[in-house]
Amino acid sequence: MRPNVMARTFVGLTAVVGIAAGTLAGASTGFAASESAPGQAVTADAGVLAVVNLGLSTNQAKGVQRWLRAEWGYTDSIDGELGTNSWKAFQRHLKAYHGYGGAIDGVVGSGTVSALQRFLKNNGWGYTGAIDGQAGPQTQAAFKTFANWCVSNY
Repeated sequence: MRPNVMARTFVGLTAVVGIAAGTLAGASTGFAASESAPGQAVTADAGVLAVVNLGLSTNQAKGVQRWLRAEWGYTDSIDGELGTNSWKAFQRHLKAYHGYGGAIDGVVGSGTVSALQRFLKNNGWGYTGAIDGQAGPQTQAAFKTFANWCVSNY
């Protein structure tokens, strides 16, 4: 399954679970309400899409987040979970220097991975594979090398 499809599937499942949880939470009051009571709108927070650490440990991901905070405007917590806002900051870097042409949306699709591969290849992080947009073992190994540098320097 492609990473973009996986992220969208996760988002869809998260929304369904959130809506179901909201419906169940409001069930006791919903059943007791009169027929004339206005309907309750259920909203889901789409800000948290998915955590995509691409094989990094929590400590390695924290290092990357510290680098993103220092260099690319990341303002969320240093929690070791590369979520939407971590990837938005990374996409800003990839757009500025590594040919990322997509939206700054925090979704780790093939365009983000291709730009990440260019970054890892062109900056000596050990990636020697094709720029194919697939976050396979070689991409993940090089990303870990970069993350370890971040841990040591940020």
